[in-house]
Amino acid sequence: MIYLDYAAATPVRQEVRKVITEVERYFANPSSMHDAGKKAKEVLEVSREKVKKILNANEKDKVIFTSSGTESINLVIKGIAHAYQKKGKHLITSKVEHKAVLETCKYLEQEGFSVTYLDVDRYGRVDPKAVEKAITKKTILISIMYANHEVGAIQPIKEIAAVAKKKKVLFHTDACQAGGLDLNVKDLSVDLLTLNSNKIYGPKGTGLLYVKEGIELQPLIHGGGQESGLRSSTENVPAIAGFTKALELAQQEKESENAKLKKLRDHFISEVMKKIPNTFLNGHPRERLPNNVHLSFEGTEAETVLSYLDQKGIYASAGSACTANEITVSPVLKAMKVPERSARGSIRFSLGRYSSKKDVDTVVKVLAEIISSLRKVF
Repeated sequence: MIYLDYAAATPVRQEVRKVITEVERYFANPSSMHDAGKKAKEVLEVSREKVKKILNANEKDKVIFTSSGTESINLVIKGIAHAYQKKGKHLITSKVEHKAVLETCKYLEQEGFSVTYLDVDRYGRVDPKAVEKAITKKTILISIMYANHEVGAIQPIKEIAAVAKKKKVLFHTDACQAGGLDLNVKDLSVDLLTLNSNKIYGPKGTGLLYVKEGIELQPLIHGGGQESGLRSSTENVPAIAGFTKALELAQQEKESENAKLKKLRDHFISEVMKKIPNTFLNGHPRERLPNNVHLSFEGTEAETVLSYLDQKGIYASAGSACTANEITVSPVLKAMKVPERSARGSIRFSLGRYSSKKDVDTVVKVLAEIISSLRKVF
């Protein structure tokens, strides 16, 4: 098996498994008043403080643990919209966001909110000037992803944050694909930031939302008032501890891991371009995730190529796993104005810590054979 779909999900690291196993003995409800509950609560709060330190957050900033990146995104977009609607009912995002953002914004439009969906350039990047131009007196939130889930384009987050700050508009970034990049919220100058666990070798079913001090949110889930009243439900302490460990490791190792992945990524791209003609790289050539290789094989259908790869034990995807059963022309590629002939044959290969040069060379060889065979048919 050669797994090249790390952008969809990663295996849980052994170090993380160890933490989860150790913490599972603290099975009591962390809201209980007895000693068992207090021990679970202590693990929970230690995890929260560790995350704050990793993010370089202030003491009074909040870290809210959720079940996923999708839940965190829903919490921040709906939560801000409902908390600040007296000020205005206008939001700004981009056309290349994850469905968790786009579908939430569409939902709010049905409630009477207005949303500006910004265009992107041919690399899938947002122009900070376009963000500034879109801001009105009624704008209450800007939500632009840190790095794209399909083509890997890294957005100019600091520049967009500067615009938001100048205009006194709250700025959220979906950083679910960026767990191995700089997450210093002060350097990034973001007000709200979403992360999830299963993209960084942590357990599934765990996410978080960073909230800067003083920002109001309306909760999505009501109940016992856990997570500062913003996410009622008994916390999954072992998963949260595992997520925290995964985040610690991702940040500690980011320089060495990213250097390795970039070298492997660039080798992959170079070999494909040499051996498979009429192939195009999507996304920015430099400002992209170190593990992302998104290619268009003109004259092919992605679904067919993926099927043949699967038969060879090679696993990749045609885009976001959240829309994997809808293999049509991706909205991200449409926004980038990638021609349909190319877009329909587009595949995302995402590398990870267990990927090797041998794996990449094998994939390129198999790909060349598959593409050549299919083009003869088409």
